[in-house]
Amino acid sequence: MSDNSLARHALADLTTLGLGGPADKLVTAGSSDDIVAAVRDAGRAGEPVLLLAGGSNVVVSDAGFPGTVVLIRSSGVSVTGRDGDSVSVRMAAGHPWDDAVAQTVAAGWSGIEAMSGVPGAAGSTPIQNVGAYGQDVSQTVESVTVYDRTEGEIRQFTPEECRFEFRNSVFKYTDRWVVLDVVFRLRQDGLSGPVAYAELARVLGVELGERAPLDKVREAVLELRRSKGMVLDPTDPDTRSVGSFFVNPILSAEAYERLRERAGELEPPAWPGADGVVKLSAAWLIEQAGFGKGYRRGPVAISSKHALALTHPGGGLTADLLALAAEIRDGVHDRFGVTLRPEPVLVGCEF
Repeated sequence: MSDNSLARHALADLTTLGLGGPADKLVTAGSSDDIVAAVRDAGRAGEPVLLLAGGSNVVVSDAGFPGTVVLIRSSGVSVTGRDGDSVSVRMAAGHPWDDAVAQTVAAGWSGIEAMSGVPGAAGSTPIQNVGAYGQDVSQTVESVTVYDRTEGEIRQFTPEECRFEFRNSVFKYTDRWVVLDVVFRLRQDGLSGPVAYAELARVLGVELGERAPLDKVREAVLELRRSKGMVLDPTDPDTRSVGSFFVNPILSAEAYERLRERAGELEPPAWPGADGVVKLSAAWLIEQAGFGKGYRRGPVAISSKHALALTHPGGGLTADLLALAAEIRDGVHDRFGVTLRPEPVLVGCEF
């Protein structure tokens, strides 16, 4: 564990957006023990704590963070057990997620291949129940090891205790739990799970519900994500983002019917869910409200490849990005009566 000079490590340098002011203190934690020690030390000193790993799902205010930022830099992927055609795989919280996915694909273990290319670290995935192309981590999480800041102890959460929902979990809106590692139960048969996303099935040339070789699925997902600016690339300003800035809204059946009335002749893309709820495409709502790909507001813009990504090519402030987000949110609400909510964590800021 080491302290770092703030002069060399402004928070803008540690986020994919390239935005955010300084922190009072910066500590690098290279192991689970280091993470616990850093959080405990800050707590005893009465300092606020911000945990930061890949910096790919966080928007930090221009004022920065008035406390200790703990950089999660633990790493490692290891097998903890095998049972029939299943394998349990532990990933350290700071291990780069896509590196871990690549390792599982190379080993012939399926269950997270459709989440290839998602930026960030493994420990962040259960917090917001990361998902892509028909998979999410709730389908394969076996346990999550956390440090309980309230009780001062380490404990394990079962999938049921994680209370996974769409892009949500028990961990998301609290700083009580510090994720140390995640264990996934994966299959050992070299084929993907049933392909559950039409766009991915089309690229693979298979029918929905069919399975495909893991390496082919990974290649197809990465191809799709690159086409939308969703794979980090320093040469592509569209990837200077937090990925999807808004969550796809989920409406009751009644609210969905009201939306359809307001949409008039337009037919909103929708996916029915349990208990009559309907998931909508936030990207469709944004574009139909008049905010097309490439829409610009000063130094920030909507990605030229995907309407859900707000980008900061450079030279702007967090305030600029939040102003664009507020403009889009208000425009969608005025047009359709639906309020979009942000997907990334907002640190010291709101809109």
